[in-house]
Amino acid sequence: MHRLYEYGDIAVFWDSEKCRHAKMCVTGSPKTFDIQRKPWIDLTKAPTMEIWQAIEKCPTKALTCVYAHEVTTELDPDNCRSVAYISAAPVSEVTSETKYSEGTDSTSTTDNRKQIGECDFRRTDEGFVIYHTEVLPEYEGKGIARRLVFRLLEAAEKEGMKVIPVCSYAAKVLSGK
Repeated sequence: MHRLYEYGDIAVFWDSEKCRHAKMCVTGSPKTFDIQRKPWIDLTKAPTMEIWQAIEKCPTKALTCVYAHEVTTELDPDNCRSVAYISAAPVSEVTSETKYSEGTDSTSTTDNRKQIGECDFRRTDEGFVIYHTEVLPEYEGKGIARRLVFRLLEAAEKEGMKVIPVCSYAAKVLSGK
């Protein structure tokens, strides 16, 4: 199982297949990592630095983290993708407007966010086939593409579907390299 947890300025990845329950995270930040709670990770419970330091001690690297860089990621299931946005305004001021086009049965949404990346997939009988991951060049190297892949992994697992990476980057993320 793979999970992505995002809050404020941090994004945390958890890969249950690597987890050996060394409990370094729990002892490093017991308010954040509580195995009695569902979900067991709650990034609102401790300062970012405490969470980061606890994750750095994970001996198996089942837990890893990156700074969020004021970027949000969302699943867009209707368009078979996960998307990364950066706001042109502070997160508290993000606005959105949806317009219905009379006679066309379509809607369009505009907001003051800029799309900076996406991870695309196809639904097949075998599972989610991830075929493309891209982030604008000025945002590369910040863990954003990895967050997009994890967002799709999490969605597929929740639906009981396999993930088939034909995108070389997604394959690298799935292999743990």
